[in-house]
Amino acid sequence: MTTIVWFRQDLRTRDNPALAAAAARGVVIPLFILEDTSSGLPRQLGGASRWWLHHSLTALRKDLGHLALVRGSPIDVLPELIKKHGVSAVYWNRCYEPFAITRDTELKKSLQKLGVDVQSFNGNLLHEPWEVITGSGGPFKVYTPYWRASLTKPVAAPLSAPNDKFVEGEAIGDRLEDWSLLPKNPDWAADWQKFWSPGETGALTRFDEFASNELAGYRNLRDRPDLQQTSRLSPHLHWGEISPRQIWARLALEAEDSLKREGADKFLSEIGWREFSL
Repeated sequence: MTTIVWFRQDLRTRDNPALAAAAARGVVIPLFILEDTSSGLPRQLGGASRWWLHHSLTALRKDLGHLALVRGSPIDVLPELIKKHGVSAVYWNRCYEPFAITRDTELKKSLQKLGVDVQSFNGNLLHEPWEVITGSGGPFKVYTPYWRASLTKPVAAPLSAPNDKFVEGEAIGDRLEDWSLLPKNPDWAADWQKFWSPGETGALTRFDEFASNELAGYRNLRDRPDLQQTSRLSPHLHWGEISPRQIWARLALEAEDSLKREGADKFLSEIGWREFSL
């Protein structure tokens, strides 16, 4: 049985529920679709995001061994690939922007009409928005009680990367280089890779450096722009190269060190702010 895993803002192999479930099912076609405003995106990607995406997709393709790259609208792309490659299921990790919820809901209904098994997973949050609610059943409007309620709920352990079960042979779709995501004339990002390493390995390396060397001072020094005391994980989290569950699991252990406990607690609360904003 062949499953398409539609990667979006989850460009990693570890703790990727959609990928793990698909790999357990059989053969996987990992897919990334480059969308634009004509397919429902509220705005085009900015130059910095395009640069990061190029390098993150390069890293993901290397980690997977294969990555199908297609430009267009998912409502058009997915049925065509399903028919051409005999796909029986499409899995993805959920996105939470209003336009994404509308798009995914409509897409799921249309694919199910084709007889395709469609499943979505929580790959990007500690808890789903509907899991942390007030006593009356509604969403929290104030952060502190939200975070207190969130802390009472167990966090699932991060998943390992699945064994290789990916499609071999000729690549499906476009060449990444033909998407022209990198800046040219001038190349204003020429030196960026001296400071940033997009991709799953880069995210895990940055997180390890932060947890090992910078976490102890994070609570008090995070607002000092003259110091390198922030995590610098924001773009890695945005593209899903590392998951909140991976961060939670590591910092829960780091918090056992009295010197790092305040920093770990504060950083986890910042992850909470990220989820509260949904």
